[in-house]
Amino acid sequence: METADVIVIGSGQGGIPLAVDFAKQGRKVVLFERDALGGSCINYGCTPSKAFLAAAHAAGRARQAKKLGVQTEIKVDFPAVMERVREIRNSFNQGIQKRLDDAGVKIVCAEASFVGERTVRGDDVTVQAPIVIVNTGTSSLIPDIAGLAGTPYLTNRNFFDLKALPPRLLVIGAGYIGLELGQGLARLGSQTHLIVRGDRVLDREEADVSEVLAEALQQDGIELHFGVNVNQVAHENDVFKLTLSNGEQLQAEALLVVIGRKPNTGALNAAKSGIELDEQGFIKINDQFHTTCSGVYAIGDTAKQPAFTHVSWEDYRRLKAILCAENRTRSDRVLGYAIYTEPQVGRVGMTLEQAQKHGINARAVTLPMSQIARAIEWGHNLGFYRMVIDSDTDKILGATLVGYETAELVHVFLDLMEAGATWQLLERSVHIHPTYGEALPSLARLLLGDNMPGCPNR
Repeated sequence: METADVIVIGSGQGGIPLAVDFAKQGRKVVLFERDALGGSCINYGCTPSKAFLAAAHAAGRARQAKKLGVQTEIKVDFPAVMERVREIRNSFNQGIQKRLDDAGVKIVCAEASFVGERTVRGDDVTVQAPIVIVNTGTSSLIPDIAGLAGTPYLTNRNFFDLKALPPRLLVIGAGYIGLELGQGLARLGSQTHLIVRGDRVLDREEADVSEVLAEALQQDGIELHFGVNVNQVAHENDVFKLTLSNGEQLQAEALLVVIGRKPNTGALNAAKSGIELDEQGFIKINDQFHTTCSGVYAIGDTAKQPAFTHVSWEDYRRLKAILCAENRTRSDRVLGYAIYTEPQVGRVGMTLEQAQKHGINARAVTLPMSQIARAIEWGHNLGFYRMVIDSDTDKILGATLVGYETAELVHVFLDLMEAGATWQLLERSVHIHPTYGEALPSLARLLLGDNMPGCPNR
């Protein structure tokens, strides 16, 4: 058995910098990774999906240019699109290997499991260390649908290995992964159906967010099937046949299953190190990432943190500070996220409903995209900007932005909230005309009762 100073299980976007930083400090670090280096972000998450959407949204925007008087003919070279996606993914992956090697991190390419307190084994390598950091992430949750097992269905894990455009696509699930990849393939030429168990897409968002996205998807030719489950899956002659709970049958050459995520803790044998899991299999942690075993920490979505790369990165920064005896917690931050459909969704903080459930005297103001000069000029009429404030303190509690490139704009609110600013600071700001960002002070001015639309010439 070997000994080390630090063991890291999983090479996600929190585990890698932790391993590198400690190794550069002269500590012996052993990293266990059962799969490709880089975790989900680089291999089947952010990196490939956004490279894929770059092509899909370019095609979608070109088609929508006809409302501006621009007629286009779109020809998609799908193999070239996907080859570019894989090239970018591979280049990022190779960069991680070099970074770990240069830092002197020992990499064990094997699935890790605990065999005792702070003792980890992978293949024929057993290591013990006073500090163990678990960063094993999550994977696709696969529903128990009759006939599904054994068929060549897609998840976000193997989606980016596609080499030919499927003429037809069926998507089970209506969260952000299903919407991004479903809209992406639709914009590249697949006839797409989205199967939604509930009565709206993105059901964790506010209802009017769901309405805007549903309209956008339908404008792209996507057929939405609400309030149905899939009872049966069959696959014959390279065609999937789905039987829905309402008796309807759908056929397609590809099936994408994206109903949710599950923690990658099944093989960890966590109990051997006294690590408790919750009822769903996520690792229990306190506000300083500590598990129920002394010296063992867990970060990222395997510890039920929000499943975003920037959250895992910030987990790394905070845990490193905590291990260096600084007073940090996983709660001392303002978190935002984005959904990369078109229109995009940018979110930060609380919605009005969430704030009111916390007993806060909250208020919200909303500005439709149809009242914003730049949106009118560019033909982006779908969406809205919304800000939530605390009526007692005037501090900004959250924002929901639905529209063109709102993943960029939402950082204005994120920074204001991080600074503890009030809405009056935004209201006083002078933003450039005509921009999408110009409408943010106009949104704040709605709290003055001016009802200013963000379009000075209207």
